[in-house]
Amino acid sequence: MIFFSARVQAQSAAFSDTALLFEPDRDGYTMFHVPALTISAKGTILAFAEGRYGKGKDWDDMDLLMRRSTDGGHTWEPFRVIIPRTKGKPTSNITPVADKNGTIQLLYHVNYANAYYIQSEDEGRTWSAPVDITYVFNGFKTAYDWKVLATGPAHGIQLKSGRLLVPVWLCIPNKNIPGGDHRPSCVATIYSDDHGKTWQRGDIITDNGDIAAGGDTIINPNESIVVQLTDGSIMINMRNESLINRRLISVSPDGISGWSRPHFDMDLFEPVCMASIIRVSGRKHKKSRIIFVNPDSRNNATQIRKRQAVYKPRENVTARISYDEGKTWAAHRSLYPGGSGYSDLAVDKNGMIYCLYEIRDGDDNDWKYRIIMHRFNLEWLTNGKDYFH
Repeated sequence: MIFFSARVQAQSAAFSDTALLFEPDRDGYTMFHVPALTISAKGTILAFAEGRYGKGKDWDDMDLLMRRSTDGGHTWEPFRVIIPRTKGKPTSNITPVADKNGTIQLLYHVNYANAYYIQSEDEGRTWSAPVDITYVFNGFKTAYDWKVLATGPAHGIQLKSGRLLVPVWLCIPNKNIPGGDHRPSCVATIYSDDHGKTWQRGDIITDNGDIAAGGDTIINPNESIVVQLTDGSIMINMRNESLINRRLISVSPDGISGWSRPHFDMDLFEPVCMASIIRVSGRKHKKSRIIFVNPDSRNNATQIRKRQAVYKPRENVTARISYDEGKTWAAHRSLYPGGSGYSDLAVDKNGMIYCLYEIRDGDDNDWKYRIIMHRFNLEWLTNGKDYFH
């Protein structure tokens, strides 16, 4: 399959185009996985991905890669390795956080056992030496004796207070169940109030076997995304393997404690895949806007029975917009109808939306993902029914 850029430029000023950023055959990897995206305070776009070796599975060797754009995504520097592989120990789950002070923090793990961060003070040109922050995860041990840890993936956020907030998931592996190297699992957050110098743990939000509002059982919550609401509270949106096949939601006043009882958002389909979320506008604009992206395969009748869950094919990566702080989702548009997977979102100061997502040619057993950058604006997403102001 040949993938090409497409551009829409109509009288309504709708805009959409794509660029292929990470291509395994071209770039020398088995596959690319787990995209992450952020935009610095000065507007530099940083796109990240895992370049995987071997069979491309979660426990195979991998490099952490980055590409930069300083002109709004029109051109991109060649990719470079920012964290080289550790042989026999996967290096994974890139989670960048753009600080308003200009620093970019980047969290990741090695071998699902140790967490690290690096930082850049020059728009991603250079990065500091890794700092081990496993100590913050060890703080969960008394409540949850994890053996597997992971950050994110996808971007973390900076709150209005300046706090840096990153969702994480933890696992106590059960080798007696399929996929037991990552299951069962729970979700929490970690945070820094001193621009990444030190990190602290928040409360565990939900665990495998908890009961959601409405009575459904929560199964293996894990990869999660966060967004700050206009009232200052934090909404977390969680991947899970629950039989209801919907995204799991909880809200906290500060992002670390007081989480509401999780509930399933019936508008947001869950094929069992990582997703992404971003705020586009808030109180200073006439409309509050939040965008959510994931593969929406609800109309595909195929059911893939895995472990305790009923998976759906990862396809039809779709963007949805909410004007009421995530209570309802008013409009949606397919970004790519074929096989797709993980994604991450960013928005620049002019309201241009950037979505970095995976695509593939084969079925769900085909892991040969490549990663594209899709730029679009609200006019395109809403078919001319909305514009940024």
